[in-house]
Amino acid sequence: MSTAASFGDEIAAILSARLPESTCTSVTTSAPRAARYGEWPEWVHPPLRRHLTEERGIRHLFSHQEQCARTARAGRHVVVSTGTSSGKSLGYLLPVLSALAEDDRACALYITPTKALGNDQLSTVSQLTRLVAGLESVHPAPYDGDTPGEVRHHIRDTSRMVFTNPDMCHSSLLANHARWARFLRRLTHVVIDECHSYRGIFGANVALVLRRLRRICALYGGTPVFILASATVADPGGHASRLTGLPVEAVTDDGAPTGARTTVLWEPGFIEPREGTDTAPVRRAASTEAASIMARIVAEGARTLTFVRSRRGAEAVALRCADELSGMGRRDLAGRVAAYRAGYLAADRRRLEKQLDDGTLVGVAATNALELGIDVGGLDAVVAAGFPGTVASFWQQAGRAGRRGQGSVVVLVARDDPMDTYLVHHPEVLLGSPVERIVFDPTNPYVLRGHLYCAAVESPLSEDDLTIFGPPTDVRATVEELTGGGLLRRRPRGWFAVDRDIDDRPELPRPHTAHGSVSLRGGTGGDITIVDSGDGRLLGTIDSVRAVSQVHPGAVYLHQGESFVIDDLLLDDHIALAHAEIPDYTTFARSTTTIRIVEDPGDGELWNPSPGLWVANVGVEVTEQVTGYVVRLGDGTVLDQVPLDYPPQQLRTRAVAYTVDPAALTAMGLSAADLPGTLHAAEHAAIGMLPLIATCDRWDIGGVSTALHPDTGLPTVFVYDGHPGGAGFADCGFLRFRDWITATFEAVRACSCEDGCPSCVQSPKCGNGNSPLDKHGALTLLGAMVTMLADA
Repeated sequence: MSTAASFGDEIAAILSARLPESTCTSVTTSAPRAARYGEWPEWVHPPLRRHLTEERGIRHLFSHQEQCARTARAGRHVVVSTGTSSGKSLGYLLPVLSALAEDDRACALYITPTKALGNDQLSTVSQLTRLVAGLESVHPAPYDGDTPGEVRHHIRDTSRMVFTNPDMCHSSLLANHARWARFLRRLTHVVIDECHSYRGIFGANVALVLRRLRRICALYGGTPVFILASATVADPGGHASRLTGLPVEAVTDDGAPTGARTTVLWEPGFIEPREGTDTAPVRRAASTEAASIMARIVAEGARTLTFVRSRRGAEAVALRCADELSGMGRRDLAGRVAAYRAGYLAADRRRLEKQLDDGTLVGVAATNALELGIDVGGLDAVVAAGFPGTVASFWQQAGRAGRRGQGSVVVLVARDDPMDTYLVHHPEVLLGSPVERIVFDPTNPYVLRGHLYCAAVESPLSEDDLTIFGPPTDVRATVEELTGGGLLRRRPRGWFAVDRDIDDRPELPRPHTAHGSVSLRGGTGGDITIVDSGDGRLLGTIDSVRAVSQVHPGAVYLHQGESFVIDDLLLDDHIALAHAEIPDYTTFARSTTTIRIVEDPGDGELWNPSPGLWVANVGVEVTEQVTGYVVRLGDGTVLDQVPLDYPPQQLRTRAVAYTVDPAALTAMGLSAADLPGTLHAAEHAAIGMLPLIATCDRWDIGGVSTALHPDTGLPTVFVYDGHPGGAGFADCGFLRFRDWITATFEAVRACSCEDGCPSCVQSPKCGNGNSPLDKHGALTLLGAMVTMLADA
């Protein structure tokens, strides 16, 4: 195996020979790229430069590192968006640490979405401040939920570089900003790492936290420079500007060297159906296939990292890989395979990282805890058990291999899912420029409302403040709504948060509960808290709209790979109780859903691309009533159907809708009897493919199809955001409707099943049990729509 290309081709050939029931759909090798260097800026703190040059061997900066550092030094906000392992952190550390060295009162804030990444960067900075003269007084420190209370006041009083996350920034730093006056007054830089992680409702919330942070900094006289780091994404400058509310310059020309990389796209074969059953074909599980692939790559001498979606999956893949290696007569390698996941002690994680880095371990199965930024070198191969949701995340995972410039191999194993099926049959979509844009909507009034109230609690809102949070008209409307609801009071100096008697509408927040009532990851504080009834630990939260369908009594609930069964759902108390259990069945809620249009399309939101086809972006009210749930064994056998009696749930949100004239449907050869199954299958397929266009998960969106909708008077399909007010996903679907429907048609057409399967038109979340579905009718409709849209 003398070259990366031959290595990749040989690995693909070995896999095809050893797993003949599966299909290698694509093998592509990218050429290596030489480094391009920039000059060391003259203002870099001299002892820091000497240490980096002499002790760490960094003789030259990559061109993007220099450009990022110089832009930030000039006082301009900047985002550096380059490949994995391209040294983005040095681009922001040079201006930040130099500023801290020049002024012994200057401070910096580092915000990260994950604790593992924050700890990794904290370790790097802590080492530099110990070894570099002039940085001794920086005292970098973590400030997160695990920071002991007795330590927090010391960090506020002494640290000049704080490592935190958006949740702590919201609930602690901003909620108690007076205690942070020293820090905020001297804050010169805010670093926002892995900023592509902020999307959907989480992104909208974080965007508003950053606007509140800017406002409070200004209150203390601070005007920090924002430096953002991102994986390679579409329009990083626009994303960073939407996130911060500031003009941000983008550095995207990657000067780091890369080795040749071979990308293999892989589709597992079908499982043989049980004798006497008549179910849709099901492919071999991606995690099972990934374990087999991992074993064969490791046996070829390549150090391999396999990404799976859950903790339990990581453990299972590692065990299965070791078993297969033993079965191949390679017990020496079987003992050098391990799992890596969240939940391990920090010392165990560091030990595994070191063993993977130095070659003690030859294979590791991991959750995405190893996806972001953690420095593990020396890997030759990455196996992804399923598309991770975005192109950016895929390249983050792929970038774990070949970090030291050596050639590498990446294998994407498709899940039984429309998106995965589409991508392995359309390699140009995955391997070309990223197609998704990061979508979030900070103007969503359901999200904005809580943050404006928190901002008023932090400091009274002035007229000028309104422009910080978005379009003044929209923001003022929300402020007036809060004022009318008795939460704010208008005075000459602005709007003040109002306190009330605890018995006066106790469901509404008060100043001392304002920050706790806003959940950054769920949109509002009205979420259902899921608690382990065995030990009382918090498992997670879910918004109340989706709780009835996902955490009803009897539901099987997965939390980071651990399995639970829900005992009770107490809607009035906002709590769901669960106990640990690994049943041999799964549960699926059955429900009825209706949708009505409550807000007509605005300017530019109604499109008639062809006679007989209309596309609109509308405000809707979705009413869903869960009527029961189905208990199903692993082979698809229905074990039981259990009725439930819960009140209907209503959701005001945004939807993209398309209607088709019956005459056009007749011309396509579709009869009235065909419509329910045709529209339903087309709806499912579109939901499965929207994540290609917008950075969402299929569980973030829902759909309704009907042969005659009362508001349109026509056959209509709706795809709506599953969050109050919308997260921007439907808006994105409307703006890129042609691309979306074209990809949906190609995904369904490429699927080899006869009548529909999970890879094309079946949905794991269908409230009607995937009935009726007409794959052939959906192909006819989608194909005709592609033709109609192409001429628009």
